[in-house]
Amino acid sequence: MTLAAAALALSSPLDAPATMSHQHHAIDYIEFTVTDLAEAKRFYGAAFGWTFQDYGPDYVGIQRAGGGEVGGMVQAPNVARGGPLVILYSSDLEASVRAVQAAGGNLTKEPFEFPGGRRFHFLDPAGNELAVWSDS
Repeated sequence: MTLAAAALALSSPLDAPATMSHQHHAIDYIEFTVTDLAEAKRFYGAAFGWTFQDYGPDYVGIQRAGGGEVGGMVQAPNVARGGPLVILYSSDLEASVRAVQAAGGNLTKEPFEFPGGRRFHFLDPAGNELAVWSDS
């Protein structure tokens, strides 16, 4: 699995400011390995409202509102767990839990408190583990 970010607090690309620019040595792009691109697009679109740009049969870009991309998904036969943990931000953690479950994600850690907020972990349909956190 290729996840090019560790413990990244990334909000939905739909919330990202269109004026974001590239910064030297900053995390710039996250790439997920998935086993089924169509299912991954359906899941992340349903759970988080993400939109995509297709680049052929084995790759899609995750779009940022206002243009550009914040990441991508590459199709491969297998997904290996245990890489960097991608952490998304939510302004409503309970709504995000419901959206992930309704879209077909499986919680691996129920919402829990930590210094600074609360978060939960889930598996997407391909087996990638991500987390979602909130400061409220």
